[in-house]
Formats: sequence, structure tokens, C-alpha cells
Amino acid sequence: MNEKERYIKERCEAEGIILSPEHCGKLYIYFEKVIETNKVMNLTAITDFEEFVTKHFVDSLMISKAYDMKNVTTLLDVGTGAGFPGIPIKILYPDIEILLLDSLNKRLNFLNEVITSLELKNISTIHARAEELQSKGDYRDHFDLVVSRAVAALPTLSEYCLPYVKKGGAFISYKSRGAEEEISESKKAISVLGGKLISTKNFTLAGTDYERTLIVVEKTKETPKKYPRSGGKPSKQPII
Repeated sequence: MNEKERYIKERCEAEGIILSPEHCGKLYIYFEKVIETNKVMNLTAITDFEEFVTKHFVDSLMISKAYDMKNVTTLLDVGTGAGFPGIPIKILYPDIEILLLDSLNKRLNFLNEVITSLELKNISTIHARAEELQSKGDYRDHFDLVVSRAVAALPTLSEYCLPYVKKGGAFISYKSRGAEEEISESKKAISVLGGKLISTKNFTLAGTDYERTLIVVEKTKETPKKYPRSGGKPSKQPII
């Protein structure tokens, strides 16, 4: 491993996330590709290597501290952007079948290049808005786990994500620390959409002041067919 790959390994291990040299190598190549492409396409505001590792790689993989990933065979990443958290999760858990959803095609073209370059298997991209996904294939009630680091209020994200979770599966939202008010405002939406709040995992990454919350919602019953609503209603008229 080179020095930067060792840094990735040590930074993750500080949080109890164990990576192999192969994992570290792929994550470093991914970092390089994001930074290179970022020169011509807005993928991330974070370009410093150490900050990138903390706020993109470690943050994405902290899901292993909030949920038992051994039970996950299918995963949907809603609003994946530059591929977070989906690509790091795929690298660490290669057996999970992953679908990356985004509304911007040029970002997905970049991610397809990453997938090919890293020789990742059973991972694909789809160009759609979250509320449109059900019209693109048999995705409703399909995934063991749906994740999102997208910037949207939790009632809105719940409507975008819970319809695609199978009963007994989960939706996990990555949020900033101090999401208590947002969680409180989402209780009605989560219930209406067939979910149940199971846990919130608050953490501060070692050696930093970077605080995050992972919100875990279990799917306990089917989401009513009228959700997700189209026409931007989940954000304009959230269930609250």
C-alpha cells in the first residue's frame, strides 16, 4: 500500500472499520477519479485528501456501526451524487447488489466509469428522480436497504425512500448531528409510509469535530400505493 492507502486504512480502523489492502486501493483510485473529474464537473466541495477520507469514505462506511450489513443483499442509494455512500459500501461489501439512483445523467456517466475502472460487479446506475423509479421497473418493495445522504428534510426523504424498501428491510438517512427536531417532524410521515423509527446513531469521528447522525427506519408494512407522489409534492407538501 502507498502512504495514502495506509491513511485510508488507519482512518477507518480508528472507527472500527476494518479494510483490506484491496479495499484501500480501490478507495484511493476512486478518490483520484472524483478529484480529476471534479475539475470539469461539480461532484464535491471537499478536495483535501484527509478531509475527503473522513467526510466521504469514513462517513459512508459508518453505516456498519448502525445496521447489520450481513442481512443486506440488495441496496438502493437515493440521490447518490458522486457515489456516496453507495460506492464505498460496495467496495467494503462486494456481495451486496447495489443500484445508484440520481437525477443527473452526467454524474451517472462518471459513476459508470468508476464501476468499470474498479471492476465492481452487481452494481448499476439508473437515471430518474426518486418518485419516478417505480415506473422504471419492479423496484417497489424490492430492497433490503435504502440509503440516502441527499440534502432533503426527513419527511420528504422518507417518502422518496420507504416505498422501495421491502417489508422487514430498512431505510437509513445520513444526517448532521442535532437532527432531533427533524426526526420529531417526520414521525407522521414515517408511520403513514409504513415505517417505524428503530434507532438513531450519533457519532463524532475520531480526532475531528465532525458530527453525524444515522437514522434507521424499519419497514413494518406496505407503503400505500399513492406514495411517492409526483410533481415535487414530497418536498413542497411533506407529510407532517
